[in-house]
Amino acid sequence: MAYSIRFPRRHDRATNDGLYAIRLCVTKDKRRKYIALNLYVAPEHWDEVNEQFIIRRNLKGATQKAENKQREVDNALLSKYKTRARGIVERFEMEGADWSLNQFEEAFLNQSKQGKFLPYYLNHIENLQATGHIGNARTYQQTLDMLKKYDKKLSQRLFSDIDLRYVRGFDLFLQKRNCSGNTRRFYFKALRAILNLANAEGVGSVATYPFGKGGFEVAQLGEVTEKRYLPVEDLQRIKSCRAQTPQCEYARRLFLLSYYLYGMSFTDMAQLSSANIKHLGDGDYIVYKRQKIRNQKNTRPISIKISDEIRQLIDELQAGSPTVDDYLLPIITCSGYAGEKLYNHIRSRYGKYRQYLEKLAVELDIDYHLTSYVSRHTMAMTLQQNHIPREIISQMLGHADMKTTNVYLDSFDNHTINEAAKVL
Repeated sequence: MAYSIRFPRRHDRATNDGLYAIRLCVTKDKRRKYIALNLYVAPEHWDEVNEQFIIRRNLKGATQKAENKQREVDNALLSKYKTRARGIVERFEMEGADWSLNQFEEAFLNQSKQGKFLPYYLNHIENLQATGHIGNARTYQQTLDMLKKYDKKLSQRLFSDIDLRYVRGFDLFLQKRNCSGNTRRFYFKALRAILNLANAEGVGSVATYPFGKGGFEVAQLGEVTEKRYLPVEDLQRIKSCRAQTPQCEYARRLFLLSYYLYGMSFTDMAQLSSANIKHLGDGDYIVYKRQKIRNQKNTRPISIKISDEIRQLIDELQAGSPTVDDYLLPIITCSGYAGEKLYNHIRSRYGKYRQYLEKLAVELDIDYHLTSYVSRHTMAMTLQQNHIPREIISQMLGHADMKTTNVYLDSFDNHTINEAAKVL
């Protein structure tokens, strides 16, 4: 595809100081587009053939030396502009785009106006931390740490540098580190979210956005993970057999409570308080939003009727260990924690819980790797094996994908959910 990039000097119009503008001229298919660069030159200081500022040597006088130095800086800027312009065309051609001069102008000017990628990214992490979204902040930080390993010049990158070629290179880098598809998707979802936010705020680069139609497909990285659920006999053993040690019995009760609470996560159970208990028309409910998706658009609360099994497990857990503040369960053990301090405390308690579950499996002779996720998967599989429609199971699980699942699940009322839950 024939094109040219030049930096001609205007000859038809001068400023009051007798200076003429230097413009970028891109030519394609015999058509031209001129882009202003805010650079000006006196005719005697411009090399018409090489299209650059003339640098003179052995000058005397501070003023002349300073002006000469500025021309050296301006030449370096022209060189940078040429590299940028060629890079834009190369990206268009690599993507097979039959680009127009207007598209080139948009890409070039958008790049010149935007800020750097790294400060924006760091500011987003700081905002998440300041607003109490500690888990999300750490997700973005983990992605940023990996980007820094991939790109030693990350601090110099503009948003337009994070283009299709860049993300493909990042993906290859992750593959060489033996990252699974799901791990790679984890990093790219965070990177994509940052670029989407920057574009929405008008500081990103729409022209070089690497995702979306025809771009890098993050969804294709997902791998089907093994669904870990307990066989019926092992689940029955956990239900009926008390553990011998207090720690394992604590873990058994939490595991079962998660199961009866529609597979509620450890983090969500930890932060339940008396405020989550609501008295509705047919009884008491635990009503909450999953921490994982509570700030997503159109996220709806999950309502769980407090059954006899749930009430008994809560009573037993409270009797075994004191609760603090207004928390419903004895998971958080220190009063007054908030923000990152609370997040770290819950993560620490979660680590202990995992250790207790491993010991519980040994004590109950369960040849299975027990984790907090097993209770969630076991709950879903138990419902399915009892012929509960998947639409209802999705609502009970609090699916994050509201557009594809919960749009048609809203019609199910509490009665239907309660009837489904009776098989647990």
